[in-house]
Amino acid sequence: MEYLLSLAVNPAIWVALATLIAMEVVLGIDNLVFISIVTNNLPPEQAKRARRIGISLALILRLALLGTIAIIVQLTEPVIELFELSLSWRDLILISGGLFLVWKATREIHHNVDPDPEPDMLEAKAVAASFGAVIGQILVLDLVFSIDSIVTAVGMTPHLPVMVIAVIVAVIVMMLAADPLANFINRNPTIVMLALGFLLLIGTTLIAEGFGVHVPKGYIYAAMGFSALVEGLNMAARRRRQRQAQRSEA
Repeated sequence: MEYLLSLAVNPAIWVALATLIAMEVVLGIDNLVFISIVTNNLPPEQAKRARRIGISLALILRLALLGTIAIIVQLTEPVIELFELSLSWRDLILISGGLFLVWKATREIHHNVDPDPEPDMLEAKAVAASFGAVIGQILVLDLVFSIDSIVTAVGMTPHLPVMVIAVIVAVIVMMLAADPLANFINRNPTIVMLALGFLLLIGTTLIAEGFGVHVPKGYIYAAMGFSALVEGLNMAARRRRQRQAQRSEA
């Protein structure tokens, strides 16, 4: 109790908490975009439940990993030497997650542009299997993003309660934003392709990070924000043309 009180009266702790919450929320965007894309392939009555389960699993997984910080920190120790490149378990996890994300985004892009897509995800007989597969995919990416997030958090503060509060707040924000984001993506077909492009970018970044090439997050999110702004202008222009066409017909 004295330890918690000492943290509560320390201004530096509040600054660290606010910074860590902001970082966790920003890092959660990647995970949220993926969850929105994969759950929109499910029937509407199951998509919302899948998002809730996926984000709840993310919270459980991150809190569980916070309980093993000593092990998580050791994941940054080199375990494989390839020529002059040293790879840790964290690097291998990031590379694997990045490859999975690139594969998944490429598959979804193909599914969207194929004029005669295979009826695998929406076929009535495959609903149960698809739901389980979606939850499994969300869990895999939760693991990748959680480890990266926690390693970053450990570098920002040594205080476990601060990390726990930041993770809980970030997951609550994800929970609140999940349905509006997924519905927005589902209502706008062009946004689907933009989001899949984001997933490709995020996957490529994870692979680069795994191989030791640091890509500043600011560049990634600036590119994503600029692309979203351009697409927003395109959507506004399309709505204006539709209104003009409706007035002409009237």
